[in-house]
Amino acid sequence: METPIFDELRKLKDKNPISFHTPGHKGKNTLISWEDFIPQIDITEIPGMDNLHDPKGIIKESQALAAKTFGAKETIYSINGTTGGIYIALGGITNPGDKILIQRDSHKSIYNGAILNRLDIEYIHSNYNKSYGIFTGVDPYIIEEKLKKDQKIKIVILKYPNYYGICSNIKRIAKIVHKYGRILLVDEAHGSHFAFSDQLPTPALKAGADIVVQSIHKTLPSFTQTSMIHVGSNRVDIEKIKTMSSLYQTTSPSYLFMTSLEIARGYMEGEGRLRLKKNIELIRELTNQIDKISRAYVFTGDERDKTIFDKDITKILFKIDGISGPKLSKALRENYNIYLEMEDYQYCLALASLMNDERDFRILMEAIKEIAKIIVYEKTDSIPMDIPTPEIVLPIYKAFYSNKKRLDLKEAIGKTSASFITPYPPGVPLICPGEIITEELVEYIGFLIDKSIEIVGFIGYNKEKIEVVD
Repeated sequence: METPIFDELRKLKDKNPISFHTPGHKGKNTLISWEDFIPQIDITEIPGMDNLHDPKGIIKESQALAAKTFGAKETIYSINGTTGGIYIALGGITNPGDKILIQRDSHKSIYNGAILNRLDIEYIHSNYNKSYGIFTGVDPYIIEEKLKKDQKIKIVILKYPNYYGICSNIKRIAKIVHKYGRILLVDEAHGSHFAFSDQLPTPALKAGADIVVQSIHKTLPSFTQTSMIHVGSNRVDIEKIKTMSSLYQTTSPSYLFMTSLEIARGYMEGEGRLRLKKNIELIRELTNQIDKISRAYVFTGDERDKTIFDKDITKILFKIDGISGPKLSKALRENYNIYLEMEDYQYCLALASLMNDERDFRILMEAIKEIAKIIVYEKTDSIPMDIPTPEIVLPIYKAFYSNKKRLDLKEAIGKTSASFITPYPPGVPLICPGEIITEELVEYIGFLIDKSIEIVGFIGYNKEKIEVVD
């Protein structure tokens, strides 16, 4: 029997790696003995087991408990991750043709949700902090100016926190959005743990968000692909949200996933909260220890950058001078069995959760200390990321569904893109469908390719073509 996926997963299990990446359970079976229940509880909607698409019994009760825990008026389980939750939320608070205001560095699901729901997009830009080479927060003043200027904007979508754990002033933003009669949707994929500690940033619901989508699996001990949609105000039509939930979610929702959500929530109401408190103390200690290592540095904020309102300490963003992010991440993985969440050209991100233990943090610190001593300093060039947004000449959904042709990148200058062209990291689109491809952007893409930055979105045998509107 040939099982390539299972074979590699078995090898990874045998390696017993130290996880500083998602999911939040870190591969540790500490909540219940899942082996005693799987596959027996992998069932369908048999009598007594309720129905996610029309909950009247145990699922309705479970979702109500989640709403109480997270401070929502109503909560719906998303077993298609936060991606599915974003599609549901967008569909529930907009109509085709509406305009939304989003961060340019939004998750791909926001863009795809705009295409699926046929929405027009207006952009705001997260601040690019040149001193540290990272995208930080959003200036509330810029949001207010956008809402004053454009009455067509119906929805404001905020990413909170961003991938680096940086939080904008969400309370101020919520007040501005509501002042102008708009709705605030928050992609809180990386912030579901905020509700369980006053040492972490304010949860989006508590700050005044109208609707929030959380990846419970990213920072809490739940299975991958398990998320929640929280309705926070009467500005949201909950019945329309439920209708969209049935539209975008499978008719065979996983009871394993729903159970995992329920158990993670229950755990966080007791032992999990205490464990999170202990790990926040361990992370503070780790940060102090790394900062004492020659060449090593942990980003904890920048007082001069007013777009950084708060910082999630569990996102450990660190670097070693003279070692690129990819090289450092590879050394940690291959020589110390430590797997990180991601790396960019300068930094590495260790995503910690309450399920990491003292040994994990100790080994990470010792590895960073050793690497800083043994890997020779190499000059690394900075890569500017504050590139102007191209002109929008066609709604994103019209360009996406248009007749297309494929051209070499240089031949596409002056054409309207039908593709997303995105460097990873940091994952901010350089070009989106409906935007004009400029010579400046083509030259910048060539610069990134020369620096060995991965560019996603090209097609063809050698990944040399871009799709444009025919």
